[in-house]
Amino acid sequence: MTKELVIIDSQDIEPRCVVGEEIRILADHQQTGSYEIYQHDAEEGAGPPPHFHAWDEAFYVMEGEVDFVCGQISKTVKAGGFVHVPSGTTHSFRYASKTAKMLGITSTGGAAAMFSAVDAATKEDPSMENVVATATKHGLNVVP
Repeated sequence: MTKELVIIDSQDIEPRCVVGEEIRILADHQQTGSYEIYQHDAEEGAGPPPHFHAWDEAFYVMEGEVDFVCGQISKTVKAGGFVHVPSGTTHSFRYASKTAKMLGITSTGGAAAMFSAVDAATKEDPSMENVVATATKHGLNVVP
């Protein structure tokens, strides 16, 4: 399989709003042939509920601090820190500083479509029930 060069200018990236996070999809699996990569940005206190999915996910904290809970481990990760979450692991995070930014990477496709679907669905109905239902349709399982 021949892969093509991917170059995306910042002005061509439309942010998605997902549970208080602004997520910019830098490249999805259709562009890379495998992984997906995102920029996450949010204010203090924002973040997803505990959840799991079939793809591995990794985070590099670029600015600020983020509180992660992965399985039974809780850890505040500061700028320069890295977290790898294996597929199927229940995890969540909360932005722990006034502002924070992360680079997110997933091992396969799925997250980009889910982020786009949740963003579109919540423009009409921003309820958490709608967020959960939409995310579930795209392979993300919220843990009560």
